[in-house]
Amino acid sequence: MKKIDKLILSSFWGPFVLTLCVVIFIFLMRLLMFYIDDFVSKDVDLVTFGRLLFFFSLLTIPTALPLATLLSSLMTYGNLGEFFELTAMKSAGISLTRAMRPLLIVAVFISGFSFWFNNIVAPWANLKGYSLLYDIKTAKATLSLKEGIFYNDLPGYSIKVDRKLTTNPNSTTGDLLKGLVIYKHATTGVETGNREVILADSGRMYTDKDRTYLVFELYNGNDYQEQSDPNNITYASNGTPVQKGQFIRNSFGHYKLVISLESFGIHRTNEQQFEYHEYMKNLGELANLTDSLKQDFRNTSLNVANSSRQYYNYQFKNQMPSGITSAVKAVPKAKPGRWLDSLINARKIDRRELASTALAQAQSVLSYASSNVVYLQEKQRQVYKYELETHHKFTQAISVFIMFLIGAPLGAIIKKGGFGLPVLVSIIFFILLYVLTLNGDKFAKDGVLWVPAGAWMANAILLPVGLYFMYQARHDSRLFDKDVYLIAWEKIRRQWAVGSKQ
Repeated sequence: MKKIDKLILSSFWGPFVLTLCVVIFIFLMRLLMFYIDDFVSKDVDLVTFGRLLFFFSLLTIPTALPLATLLSSLMTYGNLGEFFELTAMKSAGISLTRAMRPLLIVAVFISGFSFWFNNIVAPWANLKGYSLLYDIKTAKATLSLKEGIFYNDLPGYSIKVDRKLTTNPNSTTGDLLKGLVIYKHATTGVETGNREVILADSGRMYTDKDRTYLVFELYNGNDYQEQSDPNNITYASNGTPVQKGQFIRNSFGHYKLVISLESFGIHRTNEQQFEYHEYMKNLGELANLTDSLKQDFRNTSLNVANSSRQYYNYQFKNQMPSGITSAVKAVPKAKPGRWLDSLINARKIDRRELASTALAQAQSVLSYASSNVVYLQEKQRQVYKYELETHHKFTQAISVFIMFLIGAPLGAIIKKGGFGLPVLVSIIFFILLYVLTLNGDKFAKDGVLWVPAGAWMANAILLPVGLYFMYQARHDSRLFDKDVYLIAWEKIRRQWAVGSKQ
């Protein structure tokens, strides 16, 4: 490897790794801000939270690679141009294309890595990350009693406290409670409803060390229970059976109530429930599912056409069997006369009833057609989604190479390194890539554009831009030098002044 290649590569990898980490961090912060309400009060342990961040950091890598390649290549050749190292290379007979060759090979390698990552790692990370996120979102919040309000999230219990005195957080005795009311709901068996009420002057609430049980230690109270007797049944005046029972009251000085916390915390869902999504599939699975969806769409369209015939009360002659058609042709046509008019009058046809029947039939056909149009459009959108995801396996990889074609010559033209102007230019082109990708996806999913055209729209627009910058850089263009535009403006102004005098 030549020294010039080592110099360029050593200047590239530092900004590349730093930019990649920064972009991943930004996307993770976006994730936290978006789902912050689902994380609060869920008592998520650090291991689970770390696993979630790890999976979603993997998901951001394909999006971060184009921006990291763009910024690092722009900074690399911007620094070389700012310190006149590119000028020294050109004076030594080394062309700009030769100076870009090492990073060109690196860009091809990163593009290949991006394709492999999108096809192999990203589906696995999507499945793991979104299934874990779903489990966190559906987990119940931690137990939090508020003064004077019934707490009903514990299955089978309703709890209210008049006052809650928080003690030392590190204390194992829990919170001191005043004026407790606990309703126990019978949810199974014959007896249902509020059959037991516990009243206590004070108590303490805490969980065991494994956080599997909630313990209430109650002091100075009463336990009221209502027990029904199935053998003691009387009948009301209207004949309704009434089951009688007995009322029991137990007084206590100290009573311990233990409640299971099995319904709280995170319960892992079967990951197979999320495998239907297109983001969880590789290229082979996407191809099979796309073919199946297309076949299903065709079969559904044919079934809709056949099923719609039941809403019509007539058949066209060309749709009748040949025997029936010939029999109809053999029947002589009736000649108009007095007897035919008398038969029509004898039937006494109600034209209003006939019109209402025709209207109801037409509305049924319209409703059937409208519902099937929506159904078929949704099936078509599913096909578009899977086709779009198949193309994105390639487009995200190619976008890395296109960002290099934009960043490397642009850095040689601007001749500015560091995190100033290169960062601004990189963000502009990355936002342009992101917006074009989103619009192309939207147009493709809505059927406005052909799916390959919508998927490749961003790359197709930015590739000529990169080739144009490469052409300008090879010819030592001063595209971003303000003196060039000032001189051009002065020439135009002088020509205009001379023309006005003449």
